Amino acid sequence: MVKATLTVLPGDGVGVEVMASAQRVLDAIGKRYGHEFVYHEGLIGGIAIDKTGVALPDETIKLAEQSDAVLLGAVGGPKWDNPTAKVRPEQGLLKIRKHFNLFANLRPVKTYPTLVHRVPLRADLLAGVDLLFVRELTGGLYFGPRQEQEDGDSAYDTMLYTVPEVERVAHVAFRAAQGRRKKVTSVDKANVLAAMRLWRKTVVKVHEDYADVTLEHGLVDSCAMHLLTRPASFDVILAENMFGDILSDEASVLAGSLGMLPSASLGDGRFGLYEPVHGSAPDIAGMKKANPTGMILSVAMMLRYSLGLETEANTIELAVESALADGIVTADLADAQTKTVANTDEFTEAVLARL
Repeated sequence: MVKATLTVLPGDGVGVEVMASAQRVLDAIGKRYGHEFVYHEGLIGGIAIDKTGVALPDETIKLAEQSDAVLLGAVGGPKWDNPTAKVRPEQGLLKIRKHFNLFANLRPVKTYPTLVHRVPLRADLLAGVDLLFVRELTGGLYFGPRQEQEDGDSAYDTMLYTVPEVERVAHVAFRAAQGRRKKVTSVDKANVLAAMRLWRKTVVKVHEDYADVTLEHGLVDSCAMHLLTRPASFDVILAENMFGDILSDEASVLAGSLGMLPSASLGDGRFGLYEPVHGSAPDIAGMKKANPTGMILSVAMMLRYSLGLETEANTIELAVESALADGIVTADLADAQTKTVANTDEFTEAVLARL
C-alpha cells in the first residue's frame, strides 16, 4: 500500500474540470490497488492573481514542499492576457518549476489507431508513432541573460548552457530510452550556435554510459520536417528548452488533439509536476466540453515517475486506450462520422468503467 500526499492546483478555465476527472481516476486506482491519496488544493495562475495579487502564493509553495507530487490543471485566460502586465498567470508555472529545480519536461506523443483519421497526415506515416520528448526546462534561450533597451530600438536574448545542465537532462533521456525502444535523437543547431556545439559534445560524452542506446543527432529544422514525414522513426527526442517547446507542440498534431497530451516536469528526485499540455480553453470553461485525457494520462505519469507504481500507470493508460477504441470521444476529437460526443464527465466515466 502507498499513501501519497498530492498538491492539486486546478488553476484557471477548464483546469478545474479536468482536475476533477483526474481525482476521480486516482480515487478509483486507490480503491482497486489499496493505495491512499491525500489531496491539498492550492492556488496558481490567474485565480491566484485575483485572490492574492501573485501568480504563485507562498502558501502554494509550502503545500507543494510537503507533497510527493503536484497535479496542475491549466493557467491563463483572456482576463489576464496582457504581455505588459507585471504579474501574469504563466509566471506561477515558471516560478514553481524553478523553485523545485524541475529541469526535465517529458511529453509523450502517441497516435492511437482509432484516431488516425483525426491526424492531417497519410495513415501509412502514422503506424507505430509513439515518441517521448525530453525537453530541458530551466536553461537555454528562455532563461539566458537578456535586455531591452530603454529607447525600444533593440533587445537581445542569449542561449546559455553549462555542461552539468546538459548532462543531467541527457541522463534523463537515455534512461527513458532504456525502457523504450533504446534510441535517442538529440536535437540542436550545432552548425550555427556555440551553445549547441557544447550541447552536442556533452550529449556524446553522456552517451558513453549507455551502450545499449543508439544516439543520433538532428538539426532542429530537419527534425521539424521529419516529425511530419517520418514520425514513427523517433523514440526519445532530447531538445533544448525553446526547441523542445516548439517541436513538442508541432508533434501534438500526431495525437489528433492537444487535449490528448500529458506532461511531467521532473528534477533529481522523485518529486514532479504533472499537467496536460493544453491550455485553459476559456471559451469552453464550465461547459463540460473539455477533453480530460491529457490530465488523466498526466496522473498515470505521476504514478509512474513519482510513486513508482508502474502497474497502476499502465492500468490507466490501457483504460483510456480502450475507451477511445470503443469510439468514445470528446468534442475535440469528433467529426461527421461520430455518432455520440461525450462530455468531460461521460468520458471520465468511460475510463473509470474500464479500470
